[in-house]
Amino acid sequence: MIRVEDLTKFYGTLCAVDHISLSIDKGEILGLLGPNGAGKTTTLRMLTGFARPSSGKIQMKDYDLDEDLIAIKKLLGYLPESAPLYREMLVYDYLRYVADIREMPSDGKLSRIRQLVEICGLHDVMHKPIAEISRGYKQRVGLASAMMDDPEILVLDEPTSGLDPNQIVEIRGIIKEIGKEKTIIFSTHILSEAEATCDRIAIIHKGKIVADGNTEELKESAREEHVIHISLRNADPDSVNDRLGSLEGVVKVAPQDRDDDAAHFNVTWKSSDDLRERIYEAIKKTDWVLLEFRQETRSLENIFRELTKEN
Repeated sequence: MIRVEDLTKFYGTLCAVDHISLSIDKGEILGLLGPNGAGKTTTLRMLTGFARPSSGKIQMKDYDLDEDLIAIKKLLGYLPESAPLYREMLVYDYLRYVADIREMPSDGKLSRIRQLVEICGLHDVMHKPIAEISRGYKQRVGLASAMMDDPEILVLDEPTSGLDPNQIVEIRGIIKEIGKEKTIIFSTHILSEAEATCDRIAIIHKGKIVADGNTEELKESAREEHVIHISLRNADPDSVNDRLGSLEGVVKVAPQDRDDDAAHFNVTWKSSDDLRERIYEAIKKTDWVLLEFRQETRSLENIFRELTKEN
């Protein structure tokens, strides 16, 4: 359905998106997850044709973005982070206006608006000015306008940004219902939101895709990896890495923030064996002073934090 190859975007010397590649199947809900400034919005703007890539290729169905931009835009419904609504208009008037500029057939406009009102739960605000409705309802109106001409693909940029917990749950429910029939890409920096809504999650950090898989695959990855946090006195990072990194099964020794009293490390291993005793024995044979030794609970939150931390 959608194929992205080596997509890159520069703003001057700043690389906002760095050679990312993705393949998205028809009917899939993909969550583009990452911290603020990771490159999520820039990626979505390129997918929708609102920003031109510096390099790379985007294909949707049989169309190429460079050659068939208009055809691709006809496949898309796009909701930016702040829904671009005319605040002085009534909700009904705005939806009718959107139907007009999308050149929908006259005999189908009213029935489509009624259908979207039902899907997005807009009955109570149809005859209110957009300026007077809540942010949650504004997002629903924006979602209805993005879906007006029944696009095959929906692109949603932070669709629950700024909403309260009840509104977030409501918007999630709408997205999951829509996702039964459409391909959806939406960005978020909230892991629980992506986990609750998406078939698949791609984590982006500093313009790069650092993880990609369905939620079960990411959870399985979390179960396979084990992390020990240790704090040591009289130990330098190179020596700790040489000694503990050479143990069979250890895949990474990552220095953490250092304080005046100790150096801190996360030791990661992938093994069916419990390596804690082996790690302890390796430390005991040195003159390092062990101040802390604890196993961290692995979760999707841990993985996200590790993949997107600054250093």
